Amino acid sequence: MQTREVETLDHLRDKAARLRIHSIRATTEAGSGHLTSCVSAAEIVSTLFFDVMSHYDQEEGVGELNDVFILSKGHAAPLLYGALAEAGIVRTDEIGTLRKMHSRLEGHPTPRVPFVPVATGSLGQGLSAGVGMALSAKYLKPSPRRVFVLLGDGECSEGSIWEAAAIAAHYRLGNLCATVDVNGLGQSEPAPLRKDMLAHKRRWEAFGWRAEVVDGHDPRALLAGYEEALRNTGQPTVVLAETTKGRGIPGIEDAEGFHGTPLPEDKALEAIALLAGELNSAPERTPPPDAKFQPPVPAPAPPFRLSPPHKPGDPAVATRHAFGFATAALGRMDARIVVLDADVKNSTGTQEFQNEIPHRFLQMYIGEQNMTGVATGLAACGWVPFATSFACFLSRATDFVRMAAISGSNVKFVGSHCGVSVGEDGPSQMGLEDLAVFCAQPNVPVLYPCDAVSAWRATELAVQKEGPVYIRTTRSKTPVLYDESEKFALGQCNVLRQGKRDAATIVAAGITVFEALKASETLANSGIGVTVVDAFCLQPIDAATIASCVDKTAGRVLTVEDHYYHGGLGDCVSRALAPRGIAVQRMAVDGIPRSGAPEELMDHHRISSPHIVAAIEKLTASPSEPVDESSMESFPASDPPSWTPSHI
Repeated sequence: MQTREVETLDHLRDKAARLRIHSIRATTEAGSGHLTSCVSAAEIVSTLFFDVMSHYDQEEGVGELNDVFILSKGHAAPLLYGALAEAGIVRTDEIGTLRKMHSRLEGHPTPRVPFVPVATGSLGQGLSAGVGMALSAKYLKPSPRRVFVLLGDGECSEGSIWEAAAIAAHYRLGNLCATVDVNGLGQSEPAPLRKDMLAHKRRWEAFGWRAEVVDGHDPRALLAGYEEALRNTGQPTVVLAETTKGRGIPGIEDAEGFHGTPLPEDKALEAIALLAGELNSAPERTPPPDAKFQPPVPAPAPPFRLSPPHKPGDPAVATRHAFGFATAALGRMDARIVVLDADVKNSTGTQEFQNEIPHRFLQMYIGEQNMTGVATGLAACGWVPFATSFACFLSRATDFVRMAAISGSNVKFVGSHCGVSVGEDGPSQMGLEDLAVFCAQPNVPVLYPCDAVSAWRATELAVQKEGPVYIRTTRSKTPVLYDESEKFALGQCNVLRQGKRDAATIVAAGITVFEALKASETLANSGIGVTVVDAFCLQPIDAATIASCVDKTAGRVLTVEDHYYHGGLGDCVSRALAPRGIAVQRMAVDGIPRSGAPEELMDHHRISSPHIVAAIEKLTASPSEPVDESSMESFPASDPPSWTPSHI
């Protein structure tokens, strides 16, 4: 063995020992953390950070030239923070702030930490983000960047891992290398394959990956595995590293029951003393106080205002199709926009983008979890990805949406085919929970356009807003309501009809806007005036405008939505009006729907115009007139009742 090779291997072993020491100190100081999962992967991380990842310019941060490391097994965060300290990217003394309030070194990594492109910790998501970043470097903006993802063997039980593996092989991502820390132990019991390395190898190979089995504690074997990965440019590579959980710590090596357990102080000191004996004299690095290691901020969206090719009186247009044309128009103006599809482009409208800008259209096939994770990875590279599918199928990716929100990822989610107005396809195709999913994320604006013009404006607003956004579109064609000159903004609703002596306010969104307008005409013929509000933006809701309208109608307000009662428009309006003590009457889908014509289903679930008329008549009945109280549901606060209302 040549002297230089010996020095390299000694250096990597030294770094691995230091990473174990950092992990012990950090978790013991914090009083919590996943020490055993950190120390099992110490040689893996030392080999990657201090040899393999050669394109690693600190000033570049998560820029397009640097290699990328994603810690999918995010509970091993102290190991990553130790590597960043050894690399001079965070201060060594900062590791002692692990898991403390106001520390950026959280229990699981987030992009608050330099060189962390996406939040991880919810297992099974890091590989999808890595696929997104590798797609960017190979196809969208070619660069020498390589993407390395560290997985745990336990998280490979997640189906999303295999969604990502399949797509990576499909796109022949030779710039993507996964490493699986095969220590054989999960959180509460052994991992399903334990250390059957042949079974691991065959599984990955079946998905189209090159698989290298190595000793995960031998830097020389790891270097050989990564060398093969870097030579193999035509397909993704996985390095299957056989390791020992708790490695280097007497008493807990390869033992169950220590997954999330730090060492007590006395045991920590003993383990550190033992590991210190393995160190050479190389000093630990400390960055200068003025070091600039922040990730680059994506360029702001260029100023633009589209000209929708629609006007009142034109033939009806489905908002899903209007969104598709708007995205294509925006894509011609903003080169950052990419569109991801889950094999429904002819239903969601995104085929218009593919037809015009095929090189920025990425087919993810039927795998919404992976599609969402890939979009998060693309956003980390500065792209503005639209992740599109049926709203009901996006709900499958709820946890990925949650993690994208934690990352603050600039992903635009678009769910089509919402509500019972989907019709004959039946309940499995109807998005009836999507608003609850997205409104639950505090940093995700939620837009629900009712016509073609508002759909174009919603798409514009989504691109201009930095961070995640959700747009809800409708399957059915709706009349063109707005003129091109109409103003739209986040947190702004539109008052469509208002008189001086209106008896009640109706707040609707999407397809129910037209039911509310039809109801208002019927009511007007009966001498009852109503204010009609198109909510448009459910989050943040336009509390001021809605409250002003409701004040003018003596506190009488009705919401109508093609969504389940919980988590949708009614909840948003109730929260907005609760401080004023206003009880919100609500109409929503009141049970599991079935197949039928859209009009039949909307009528059956009492969100059609005749039912709105009846509800307003009851709401505005004089005290002397008898009112059927059993048919009214009043929610004065933000929390709806625990039962499901049968109807309003």
